[in-house]
Amino acid sequence: MSLPPLVEPAAELTVDEVRRYSRHLIIPDVGMDGQKRLKNAKVLCVGAGGLGSPALMYLAAAGVGTLGIVEFDEVDESNLQRQIIHSQADIGRSKAASAKDSVLGINPYVNVILHEERLEAENVMDIFSQYDLIVDGTDNFATRYLVNDACVLLNKPYVWGSIYRFDGQASVFWSEHGPCYRCLYPEPPPPGMVPSCAEGGVLGVLCASIGSIQVTEAIKVLAGVGDPLVGRLMIYDALEMQYRQVKVRKDPNCAVCGENPTVTELIDYEAFCGVVSDEAQEAAAGATITPKQLKEWIDDGESIEIIDVREPNEYEIVSIPGAKLIPKNEFLMGTALSGLPQDKKIVLHCKTGVRSAEVLAVLKSAGFADAVHVGGGVIGWVNQIEPDKPVY
Repeated sequence: MSLPPLVEPAAELTVDEVRRYSRHLIIPDVGMDGQKRLKNAKVLCVGAGGLGSPALMYLAAAGVGTLGIVEFDEVDESNLQRQIIHSQADIGRSKAASAKDSVLGINPYVNVILHEERLEAENVMDIFSQYDLIVDGTDNFATRYLVNDACVLLNKPYVWGSIYRFDGQASVFWSEHGPCYRCLYPEPPPPGMVPSCAEGGVLGVLCASIGSIQVTEAIKVLAGVGDPLVGRLMIYDALEMQYRQVKVRKDPNCAVCGENPTVTELIDYEAFCGVVSDEAQEAAAGATITPKQLKEWIDDGESIEIIDVREPNEYEIVSIPGAKLIPKNEFLMGTALSGLPQDKKIVLHCKTGVRSAEVLAVLKSAGFADAVHVGGGVIGWVNQIEPDKPVY
């Protein structure tokens, strides 16, 4: 659907700005009026990671006058495969500060505002209220629902994107004119059901594909041109090089934007999404050991069976000595249980401890009462025991 421009145009463009944006100005649908609207716009990017990197760079290049960045993390070497706004020299720096430097290097006429804090229910309303449009580059469900609900309550449009391995999705959610994120996904998936990018990986260049779509949609909404992805979900399959669209209708029974909403204020989103299931939390209580405890058991010759529940490609990168690989899914399907030793204590681990806690719950219910898992997983092992090994 065609929508009116989101922001009013700025008073003027300087001579230098006319030179810089000349290729926009000669597009009839953008022109001087559209470029002035971009100059006057205030856009907030939630995250300066995989999606936030190309989004921030192209929003800056396009001439969006004010860019906000919400980011609390630091640049890690594993980020550089896809988070192109950062460089080798930025490792260990604040992602927000690194992103600001890159943005100003692209366009010194942009006003960059940093929010170097974790986005939470306590601060989201104040931060979002300062901007016209939100670009969501988050990678976890709790923050996605937080962003959505805050935008609905503030009547703010936001451009959403999601990436995983070779697949990407994008849409524009604006409850005043169409559905919100909860209309598409009323409930989060069960804890542990959908791996994160840190667990499942992502093709680096996919970030550019989806991030550029997000910027395109942001420009269309801000300037009032074209047909934004309101009420439509764009799905991209990079392996097949195919784009397809799915219509998304506004749900009259939506919990936050429906006719009789039940969510009228922000909630506890970590509890709503559940980092790990209740069963996993219960199983892990009193059955979690540290990497140092595991090392002591190995050195003392304890009768243990160390089982790595990650995927084979993760196991190839780094593993704990003596660990046997049995992916999590084999436990969930029940096929792994018959092969487990009955005369040894089972010690489970994954990358950080989330997946192994879920498998631990399966083992406990199957009668392996003394099974334990390693808190912090193989990352904790490398950090505490074998710091020369690679991490991912």
